[in-house]
Amino acid sequence: QVRLMEHGGGLVQSGGSLRLSCDTSVSIETITAMGWYRQVPGEKRLLIAHIDSEGENYGDSVIGRFTISRDNTKNTLFLQMNSLKPEDTGVYYCAAGERVTWFGEADYWGQGTQVTVSS
Repeated sequence: QVRLMEHGGGLVQSGGSLRLSCDTSVSIETITAMGWYRQVPGEKRLLIAHIDSEGENYGDSVIGRFTISRDNTKNTLFLQMNSLKPEDTGVYYCAAGERVTWFGEADYWGQGTQVTVSS
């Protein structure tokens, strides 16, 4: 069982930056894949950034603005979000496991953290 806890959400103006973090209950080096999803009311969770041993991948809407990374010494996953736009608003979930897919499938989930970008 892997427990995930997100931190760092909040309210920011358009063009601003936020950094989300996700603490894991196990050594992050033992986790095959991790990612960040965004969900808005009435819609499915959307994978926006993914990281595994082969590298990082991003959703089209965040390429060049968001960066996913992980710190093995702190067992923490990060999402650096720059040049934020109002459409980035949503609840951001950390996910982890053997699979973290573009279809919203993951083995473990955090509780989510709200990000609101004002125009």
